[in-house]
Amino acid sequence: MRLLRSLRGDGTRKAVLLALAAVAMWSTAASAFKLSLRYQSPYMLLQLSSLISLAVLGAMGRLGGRWNLPLSPVRLGEAAVRGALNPFLYYLVLLEAYDRLPAQVAMVINYLWPVTLVLLSIPLLGQRILGRQIAAVLVSFGGVVVLAAGRGSGSLSADLGPVLLALASTVIWSMYWILNMRQEGDDTRKLMLNFLFGSIYLLAYGLVTGKIELPPMEGLLGSAYVGLFEMSLTYVVWLKALSLARDTAQVGNLIYLTPFLSLGVIALAVGERISPTTLVGLALVIGGVALQKAVGSSRGAEPGDSGDWPGPRGGVR
Repeated sequence: MRLLRSLRGDGTRKAVLLALAAVAMWSTAASAFKLSLRYQSPYMLLQLSSLISLAVLGAMGRLGGRWNLPLSPVRLGEAAVRGALNPFLYYLVLLEAYDRLPAQVAMVINYLWPVTLVLLSIPLLGQRILGRQIAAVLVSFGGVVVLAAGRGSGSLSADLGPVLLALASTVIWSMYWILNMRQEGDDTRKLMLNFLFGSIYLLAYGLVTGKIELPPMEGLLGSAYVGLFEMSLTYVVWLKALSLARDTAQVGNLIYLTPFLSLGVIALAVGERISPTTLVGLALVIGGVALQKAVGSSRGAEPGDSGDWPGPRGGVR
């Protein structure tokens, strides 16, 4: 309430309320992943969620008149590439990590993507990295080392495969975000086209691998929830919040609440005991991201600054 009173203008208040609503919905994503994976494979969760997202975004695009806009072959090709990265590759890797890791560990590692984005911006965007940025990277990756050692249970584990999967998902998402930054167009429409191509790729993948298998009702409900509140509706709400905000960084900073709220939801809904190593790892990962943001702000807007963030996973994560 004190934050809302300090803000002036109905538009900014509405932006904060919408951002908080998006944060609350994204805070349930990790638990929704883990609970839904009890009833179906990572592939089926992604396939069904992608179809739900496509339907929701398609309906929104229809209502907003976005389907009527001309689409060139170049834009269609760009959408095909983006759809291969997200949702196809990104979520296949991410959900596989969630299937094999405690939800709390996979969730925290997923928040490393702004740091991964900075690292990929060096070769792909030609940006220079400062000494303070290197320190920020080391702090965040230190958090991943803590998580890899504890794995959410406080005991050393030598099985780093699932951790590497979670790290790989941050690389895929960062590549997608860099590509998305360099292509113009309506964000909601681009996301809709991503899921159109992604759903086609997923269907082909399922037919080739024989992984298509209808889950029980619990799995269907979980897929519908993920499709709505992780991949589509929440992303649109977040974009609306950013568009209404006078200072996008002020609203964007609210995203730092998400992982802490998510841990609470994981404890209550999934039943995981939150390990001290998870809390230490989260503090290091978020601390490194915050340090990177502070350094980036001092030298001008850069990829990964909170004002540019679409959300924890971009809402398409």
